[in-house]
Amino acid sequence: MQITEIQIEFVKPNNGLVGFASLVVDGNIYLSSIAIHKKLNSADYRLTYPSKGKFAIFHPINKEASNQIERAIFAKLKDVMNKENNDRYYSFND
Repeated sequence: MQITEIQIEFVKPNNGLVGFASLVVDGNIYLSSIAIHKKLNSADYRLTYPSKGKFAIFHPINKEASNQIERAIFAKLKDVMNKENNDRYYSFND
């Protein structure tokens, strides 16, 4: 699976939510509104995928796909935060 065109849009931090990610998978599918949350009592982050009520709009169907998406988004997040060096957002720690 090839993940490209990763974009991060920051929001004012609210209950752990720090932004949203979008990306392209295999040059064919655009996925957006992937929420980026800071984990409670941790410097780590987690992703949540869009849903409507109890129905998922989309989500990875296996751990390998989930890990690839997480690695790609978190690498972009770290890169963007290092470039901006903006205290307004949480710092990213490996």
